[in-house]
Amino acid sequence: MKKALALMLSLLVIFVLVACGETEEGEAEIDNVDSAEEDQTEEVAETEEKVEEETEEVEEAETEEVIEETSEEEIVEEADVEETVENADESLSQENAVDAAEGYLDYTAFSKSGLIEQLEFEGFSNEDATYAVDQISVDWQEQAVKSAEDYLDYTAFSKSGLIEQLEFEGFNNEDAAHAVDQISVDWQEQAVKSAEDYLDYSSFSRSGLIEQLEFEGFSNEDATYAVDEVGL
Repeated sequence: MKKALALMLSLLVIFVLVACGETEEGEAEIDNVDSAEEDQTEEVAETEEKVEEETEEVEEAETEEVIEETSEEEIVEEADVEETVENADESLSQENAVDAAEGYLDYTAFSKSGLIEQLEFEGFSNEDATYAVDQISVDWQEQAVKSAEDYLDYTAFSKSGLIEQLEFEGFNNEDAAHAVDQISVDWQEQAVKSAEDYLDYSSFSRSGLIEQLEFEGFSNEDATYAVDEVGL
């Protein structure tokens, strides 16, 4: 009887020990699961935080882009409004003067003062003519170059004579001299043409023709060369 009782006590102790071991293992597994869940929760939280930050950056960039586009549109609109206001203040005669000035420049060259005079010759007041010339965008040095080329297309000039002619047309000395320097010209050839032109309508002695060419601005060397070429 005592042996049976001792055996039962031993079995009970073994059962309790086994139960305690299983409990500890279970608790350890639970702890591991809880730890893994906590790690996953932290990862999810970090991912959500990154997504929120990226979303905020994208939204900020889009907002800045919208602001920039809006600013550009506002600038364009303001420019259009200003132009509309300016045009609204423009009288019909001023508008016609602007159109006429642009039309003249489409087919020939003018100095600023020369274009104003041309518009006045067409009947526009000095105020409207001046307004029109101030409204259009013109490179007056380029106009001087074109005018110099036009003159050489139909008559001969010395270098100084062409500068004087451009100044007579209203170009300042700087623009006139710049224009003559920009074009490619054989001044001896111009002297020859000028000598031939003089002989076409009048008689000259050799010395007289040389003097006339020098008066026109040709050097003595170019004038003498020209007279030699025409046979005097």
